[in-house]
Amino acid sequence: MTARERIAGNVAGYVDDRTGAAKWMKKNLTKVFPDHWSFLLGEICLYSFIILLLSGTFLTFWFDPSMREVVYDGSYEPLKGLEMSAAYASTLDISFEVRGGLLMRQIHHWAALIFMVGIVVHLLRVYFTGAFRKPREFNWIIGVGLLTLGIVEGFLGYSLPDDLLSGTGIRIAEAIIQALPLVGSYLAFFAFDGAFPGTSFIPRIYTVHVLLLPGIFLALITVHLMLVWYQKHTQFPGPGRTEKNVVGYPLMPVYMAKAGGFFFIVFGVTAFLGAVAYINPIWLYGPYTPGQISAGSQPDWYMGWLDGLVRMAPPIETHAFGHTISWNILIPGLILPGIMFTGLALYPFIESWATGDKREHHLLDRPRNTPNRTAIGVMALTFTLVSLINGGNDIIATTFHLTINQMMWFSRIAIIVLPPIAFVITKRLCLSLQRADRDLVLHGRETGRLVRMPSGEFVEVHEPISPEKAWLLTSHEQLAPLELPEHDASGVRRAGSIKNKIRNRVSRAAAVAVPKATETERRELEGHH
Repeated sequence: MTARERIAGNVAGYVDDRTGAAKWMKKNLTKVFPDHWSFLLGEICLYSFIILLLSGTFLTFWFDPSMREVVYDGSYEPLKGLEMSAAYASTLDISFEVRGGLLMRQIHHWAALIFMVGIVVHLLRVYFTGAFRKPREFNWIIGVGLLTLGIVEGFLGYSLPDDLLSGTGIRIAEAIIQALPLVGSYLAFFAFDGAFPGTSFIPRIYTVHVLLLPGIFLALITVHLMLVWYQKHTQFPGPGRTEKNVVGYPLMPVYMAKAGGFFFIVFGVTAFLGAVAYINPIWLYGPYTPGQISAGSQPDWYMGWLDGLVRMAPPIETHAFGHTISWNILIPGLILPGIMFTGLALYPFIESWATGDKREHHLLDRPRNTPNRTAIGVMALTFTLVSLINGGNDIIATTFHLTINQMMWFSRIAIIVLPPIAFVITKRLCLSLQRADRDLVLHGRETGRLVRMPSGEFVEVHEPISPEKAWLLTSHEQLAPLELPEHDASGVRRAGSIKNKIRNRVSRAAAVAVPKATETERRELEGHH
């Protein structure tokens, strides 16, 4: 034993004698995790968050979160001698005076975008595979909470430089706050410490951005990972995989090595983007002035859908009892997002109520095997994408030589018409894919070889699929619709009959599926062949 090994052993023994950590470490470092590329999406979020903490800490050393007026005397000549806030001036200094400052600013911004992409795609993976079902409902709610906080944190982050583009976004946020009936104007005055833009908003959101929200993020991510650890990770169906086991690799050394390597891949990609793809060039926008606005103002992509909803709303206002309610801001800016995120958070409970399925699930679904859930998800995505497209309606209109009115009316019609169409098409596609799976199990794989029969008919030769493949295509459950009769056995009308009618209809819609191939059908066909 070398001296280094002896020292390490003595330190480990010292810690174990006082904490009893060896038994816990031995048990948990050998914990098995399943292996699939889609499980890396959550890791991208975690590693991007670490990069955000590191790069953000660097930026705080030079950023001055103040709205006091200063005269710029830096190295960027086009803005020299202009009056601006200290926040904007310090951001210019970070970009042009601090060595590596611009790179760190861009790494921070790109990491934020990747973080939000990772959260959205990770949530989509969890949704379409049914990983939110019991016992993981709370983890799903935490994920939706992280998405919501990520949108707020990103908005506050790109508002800090106090440039003309971010100031426009703050102005829109103030309008949304003011749209709240009765309390809107009071909340706006509280947020800005007086009339817009005030002198306290940047320092206040700086505190929230660098202290409050990161602390909440750390707490939620920690709870999220603890729940994943305790409840065990979901896995896709496959040979040897059941609801009661996990097939994969141990945390140590396999996943520790993979995680370390993947972190440096994410960091490398983020650093590369920060080095070669400039983002948020605030020196081109100039300092914020309430009387100006930059043409083609666009928020980051995760705020674009909200901007698009506000842009497409018709100008509707109500004047009553001395108060004005701006429905064109209140509905798209607050009510619709509230409904969307509340529905998203409660979806696991809604699906469980509709299907009557209260069991634990550790095996994931293929999206085609749950056509109703998949169609709802695509419908929601279509709604969001139409909103996102309308968030750039001025850029799109200029690029394709259209008018703003054409883009506006397209978005207003499309956001009503396209989501139901997407629902119907997606559901039919899922049922078609189920039918293709059934044919594949019963008739085998098409080989492309044609055989001429004695009668002159040409027939394609099919090759049976492997038993493993057949099991994979037929192992999923197909829940029967709930039976909730309107009257009991005595003919008495049950309480809550309207609710039961709704539940019956939703349950029947969720249970629509192509019957999967049974072992009896396979044997009968084999007998014919």
